[in-house]
Amino acid sequence: MSTLSRRPAPVRLGAIAAAAVLGAGIACAYTVSTPSRTVPRNAVLTTGSTDRPAQQPKVVTATTTTPPPGPSAVLPFNAKLTSQDIPLPGGGIRSGACSGSLIAPEWVVTAGHCFHDVNDVRIGGAPQYHMTVTLGKLKDSDPGGESATVVDVRQSPLNDLAVVRLDKAVTDIKPLELASKPPAVGLPLQFAGWGSTSPTVVAPSDHLKRGQFRVKVLHSTVLDAEPTVARTVENSPCPDDSGGPFFVSEDNVTGTLVAIVDNGPACPQPGLEVVARVDVVFTWIHQQIDPAR
Repeated sequence: MSTLSRRPAPVRLGAIAAAAVLGAGIACAYTVSTPSRTVPRNAVLTTGSTDRPAQQPKVVTATTTTPPPGPSAVLPFNAKLTSQDIPLPGGGIRSGACSGSLIAPEWVVTAGHCFHDVNDVRIGGAPQYHMTVTLGKLKDSDPGGESATVVDVRQSPLNDLAVVRLDKAVTDIKPLELASKPPAVGLPLQFAGWGSTSPTVVAPSDHLKRGQFRVKVLHSTVLDAEPTVARTVENSPCPDDSGGPFFVSEDNVTGTLVAIVDNGPACPQPGLEVVARVDVVFTWIHQQIDPAR
């Protein structure tokens, strides 16, 4: 959710969603020496003479560099989307945030309403404001991770979902797979997002939130997800969680994306989350990110 525009039925959008080089130089040393020649014991060396005692060998040692930290080992595919210059109808700008997940080296999936015009109408193409995408972190303060900028937006024709292209490929994180078939009712789902941790102060979290749900009801383009534990702001979608993944994973590193955060009850009130299904746009997504497929 996020207030890049939370719609009357609370949309999860809040107000304000390179490869690590594992190399190191190998320390080594080598000796450089000049050929020596014999100088008579009683010789006198005058200025400008080319006869000089042999110089001491020079030792040159290669320096080592510490490789930069890599992405988080847990849910590295999670994405935090932030903007500081979203235009306002009366002039001026505001901040906003969303959540998402990596589905291909240059592509992230998020909520469609995270990208809109000044009247909050969803739009595609080049964004009308800068959106930074941070991947591979569990906290803002974590070292490593990846950062990129959104350069193109493709809006789903069926539901509130968009795939966005990054200005560079992220090759050190394995993307989520996409669900190609309807999920079974009762299927356990994990949730992850960077949304607000306050029901009243809307701002993205400085850490990744996680929760547990299951599929309750399937609809044509969305599904209802039911929490399996008592809801809190730390385990439920709130503003700025828009686009956050509902996924299945056996190792918390790889997995399959089933749906994304779209709508739901006020945070953290009881109720069902309405999340946009991925399987119904599986073919469309691949047409966007892999036209040759």
